Amino acid sequence: MVSVTTKARNIEITAESLQEDLARLEIQKQALERELAAVTAHLGSVQRALSALQALMPQSVPTASAARPEDVVAEVPATATPAPMPSAGEAEDGAGAGAEDASSAGDADGSKSYGKLTEQILAYFAEVGNTDVRARDVASALGRDTDSGSINAVRSTLDRLVGQSRVRRVGRGLYRAAKR
Repeated sequence: MVSVTTKARNIEITAESLQEDLARLEIQKQALERELAAVTAHLGSVQRALSALQALMPQSVPTASAARPEDVVAEVPATATPAPMPSAGEAEDGAGAGAEDASSAGDADGSKSYGKLTEQILAYFAEVGNTDVRARDVASALGRDTDSGSINAVRSTLDRLVGQSRVRRVGRGLYRAAKR
C-alpha cells in the first residue's frame, strides 16, 4: 500500500504541472487573441476596400469569387470569440484562413467544388511529383509565406488533404503527392 505522504507528493507534483500548463495556455490564449484581433482588423479594412472598389465597378463586370462567411468562421479556434461575419460578396478571396477550402459546397450539377488554396496545393504537388516537401515550402511556392496565419492555412489544408488521402504525410512536417 502506498503511503499517504507519497500520494500527497504525487498530487502536489500534478498540481504544479497543471499550474505550469495553465500559465502557458493563458499566454498562448493571449497571443491568439491578439492575432485574431489583427486578422479581424485586416479583414474589416479589406472588406471596406473591396466594397469601395465594387461601387466603382460597372455592373456588367463579374466580381471575383468571394469567401463565404461560414468558410471564414470554420478556421476560428473553438476557444476564441468569432469575429463578425462578412455579408456575401464582401470578403476578399483568400482573406480568411478558411477561404481556401470550400469543399463542402457543391455547384449546380452536384459535383464538389474546391477552394482556391486546395487547388493551388494540388497543382503544386502535381508539379513536384514524388518529392518530399515541407508545409513552409508549399506556402513559399504559393506566395503564402508572408505571416504565420497564411502558413498555418496551408498546413491546415495539407492536413485536410492527408485526411482525404489526396496528399501523403511521409514524416514529421513532410508531405508528398498521393500515389495514383
